[in-house]
Amino acid sequence: MQEKHKTIDFKKLLDRLQEDSWQLELLISGFAIFGLFYAIEPIQQKLLVAHYDNNTVFLNFFIIVRFSLQILIFNLLLHVLLRGLWIGSLGLRYVFGDIDYKKLNYSEQFTNYLTKKVGSFDAYIGKLENACSVIFALSFLLIFYVFSFFIITFILVAFQSEVPDWTIGIMRVLFVLLATGVVFTFIDFLTQGLLKKNKWTSKIYFPFYWAFSFLTLSFLYRPLVYNLLDNKLGRRISYSLIPIYFLIYVVFHLNYRKSNFITPEIINLSNSGIANSRYYQDDVEKSDKLFIGDFAIQSKVIQEPFMRLIVPLNATIEDGLIEFNADLKPEKDKRGLQFQAEVKLETGNREIEHFNEEYLRTFENKYRFKIDNIPYATDFVVGIVNKNLCFESYIGIQGLTEGKHTIEFLSLKNKDSDTIVSIRKIPFWYYKN
Repeated sequence: MQEKHKTIDFKKLLDRLQEDSWQLELLISGFAIFGLFYAIEPIQQKLLVAHYDNNTVFLNFFIIVRFSLQILIFNLLLHVLLRGLWIGSLGLRYVFGDIDYKKLNYSEQFTNYLTKKVGSFDAYIGKLENACSVIFALSFLLIFYVFSFFIITFILVAFQSEVPDWTIGIMRVLFVLLATGVVFTFIDFLTQGLLKKNKWTSKIYFPFYWAFSFLTLSFLYRPLVYNLLDNKLGRRISYSLIPIYFLIYVVFHLNYRKSNFITPEIINLSNSGIANSRYYQDDVEKSDKLFIGDFAIQSKVIQEPFMRLIVPLNATIEDGLIEFNADLKPEKDKRGLQFQAEVKLETGNREIEHFNEEYLRTFENKYRFKIDNIPYATDFVVGIVNKNLCFESYIGIQGLTEGKHTIEFLSLKNKDSDTIVSIRKIPFWYYKN
């Protein structure tokens, strides 16, 4: 039985589809651009959450996703623009036909130059058609590249997790092999197959190439890659887009500086002279793009006779508590991604009994608060504020004079030392209601 892709009918079908593929390209590009613009905002939100939680893995993950979406939007917009130019050129050809350089009545020098360099209008339309098809293919090839990158990154991160002692040697060897393969694959990718061309380098590289073909699922899209690389136009467009991608990264990270003294880095922090909205709960609740900083109080201007203290729980806080009190160190670190099939609304007394009271006591012993350099006693509980785990407490401030004050968040350096380190200061104003 003859294979389908070798039959004449199948080749004729592909030829017909090629001629009409521009319609599908425009349709897919339009829907994709619309969806990608809507996807940027949720990804940005996830990035902020990862930054808020000090989750380095997810932070890097969403930074790369955001950059990939920006590149994909650029590619598809460029494709739509060139396809529009191509359609306009077809319409112009239908009305006016090919370019007649003799009717322009230019000098012989310009006529010969334009005939050679610009060429016929049909050749121009053909170049536009080829460029559009290559850019469209590259746009979706990029998705597979990013997907492969995420797989390898996930594997490398997995090697950093805790493993039984007897497997440490094996894991180190596998990590070195994997890292070597990543370097080889990256070099081969940038040079568009340089390691495959030399007899000796190809022998060394082939085992890594074979392994990474399965690890990154690249066997699914490599025919598309090689079909691009075996053509001069495909290679040229691939290379020309690389500096444009770097330019996109630069453009999206440009900021206009308005002051010689106040920088974005300074304004993102807080002290007695800087009031950042991240440290006031009412400001945080008004915006989807703000998250509580090192700690927060209820408002910049307080009229109640009490102050609410909120300290978000993150990996840095919990690692500091475990370091401060070695008795808190668990046998196995249970933090990280977990599958939960259902949400339990009520845990019951049995599960509440498992709550470690020492955890709260350690927090109380390690962290302190001062208002205008005067220590204030706290009594923290754990809870959920703005859908995030937090430590929460209230202190009375009815004795404060009206006006501006400064609250300071401090940490005891270690259990056996009296050294106290200042974490953050924030200003507030107290006016009796």
